Amino acid sequence: GSFTVRLLQTSTFQNNSFVDTEGLGLLEDIELGSLDKHTWTIRFHQPWVRPALPRSDWDTIQNMIKIYLQQFSYLVNEGAMQKEVPYPFVVQCTAGCQLYSNMTSRIFGYVGYNGQDFLSFSVSNGSWLLSQDTDLSRYVQAFLQNYTAFSELVEVLFNDTCVDDMELLLQYGKAALERREPPVATVFAR
Repeated sequence: GSFTVRLLQTSTFQNNSFVDTEGLGLLEDIELGSLDKHTWTIRFHQPWVRPALPRSDWDTIQNMIKIYLQQFSYLVNEGAMQKEVPYPFVVQCTAGCQLYSNMTSRIFGYVGYNGQDFLSFSVSNGSWLLSQDTDLSRYVQAFLQNYTAFSELVEVLFNDTCVDDMELLLQYGKAALERREPPVATVFAR
């Protein structure tokens, strides 16, 4: 068996000065927390999530998320300006790690643009791979390859933090993960 932690981000760029970002953290299908879009702080959705990690770890994660979101918004707007991308547009990201029972792991990161696969991050060699071959995707790929601080932040966040913290979340969330609920469905006459 395996367990997966996923961070989902949807950023709607209305113009070059307003971006609306939503974020959600999942352990399998359990909502761990979400991003307060006004303060970029974490709202916990399960009572066992906050106690799973020391406060200093949560503070570090929250600070890394804020730095990431600031850099992300700046980089996307910079690219939109350089490539004359029309507003509004949506960028979606999913990243996380999958931990296997033999204690090996797989880290992943994907970026979508306006509902289409756009780029993926290869942790093994620290590079960005094209999901679609367009002028815009090649520009963003080249930009990210040269902006190593951003790639390093992503690597640290998922290589070091994700797997270590997931082990603690699995311990604290064991009861929630082992729950057995029958599926619920609603059938209408029409």
